[in-house]
Amino acid sequence: MARVYNFSAGPAVLPEAVLERARAEMLDWHGSGMSVMEMSHRGKEFIAIAQKAEADLRRILGIPATYKVLFLQGGASLQFAMVPLNLLGDKGRADYIHTGEWSKKAIGEAKRHGQVSVAADAASSKYTHIPAQSEWRLDPGAAYVHYTPNETIGGVEFHWVPETGDVPLVADMSSTILSRPIDVTRFGVIYAGAQKNIGPAGLTIAIVREDLIGRAGPNVPAMLNYKTQADNESMYNTPPTYAWYVAGLVLEWIDAQGGVTALADLNRRKADKLYRAIDASEFYRNPVAKDCRSWMNVPFTLADPALDDAFLKGAKAEGLVTLKGHRSVGGMRASIYNAMPEAGVDALVEFMAEFERTRG
Repeated sequence: MARVYNFSAGPAVLPEAVLERARAEMLDWHGSGMSVMEMSHRGKEFIAIAQKAEADLRRILGIPATYKVLFLQGGASLQFAMVPLNLLGDKGRADYIHTGEWSKKAIGEAKRHGQVSVAADAASSKYTHIPAQSEWRLDPGAAYVHYTPNETIGGVEFHWVPETGDVPLVADMSSTILSRPIDVTRFGVIYAGAQKNIGPAGLTIAIVREDLIGRAGPNVPAMLNYKTQADNESMYNTPPTYAWYVAGLVLEWIDAQGGVTALADLNRRKADKLYRAIDASEFYRNPVAKDCRSWMNVPFTLADPALDDAFLKGAKAEGLVTLKGHRSVGGMRASIYNAMPEAGVDALVEFMAEFERTRG
């Protein structure tokens, strides 16, 4: 069967070249006679894989030496707890920006561990826009400010980085990391689940400024302490070795594409094509304010929801899959991460036009 265009929000499409490379190395990695899945995480072979992946990530994103890069388990959802456990310290309070379902989950988890102030909430727009920072109520004594640059469910994205002064900024970049250049020095902590732009599910990247490490209290479990992970180079226990390896292959692929600057141009072009098709039609609609639209996740509805099933069935017949919107939003959602080729977006736009012509 031919490969389809997979618009899943995550686990998401991986570059075909990466899958081919992983297949070629499956039984024997570089003459070792072993699959990466079989290697000791403390053996010289895997240590080489791990060190190269970290070095490539540091170079691609311009991560300064004053930041630790951690390769962890548990997904971004575990970081919802690890961030407050490690950063609240004696201050005991933090500011959160509520822009959708994932920031809501982060807020709910943080409330288990300290005092949370929702400094801005997009509820009045039903989470279809981002409140201007002039409307935020930030606490200069907060331990940190947390936000979600891109909400994968609602398709709402920050196209700017908040200014938080001396208060560390924490970002859940699960769905935007590696899709464009970023200035890492603007952040205290960046974390991201791998299964959108980095690699397969099971791996989480945390980029933590060194001065923020060591603030966890004595009752924080060792596995959830950034210091434990940093002191042991992410190998306090057995890490997700195969996911780490595939992430390294993805980083090599990003280099081959011209790096994150080239990918940013491609990602903007893909998103623009899809939004133009939606905006030019009276049959499709995207609810998000135009200045807050996501490059990565594009939700849209049909004029007649009764046609949703027919749309999905027809799209699948054309090799366009996992377009069903999140259950909390409905409609459709096209996730167009780095590995989604422009041809996939072109095929979707073509199908949308034909479906509207025949069923609109």
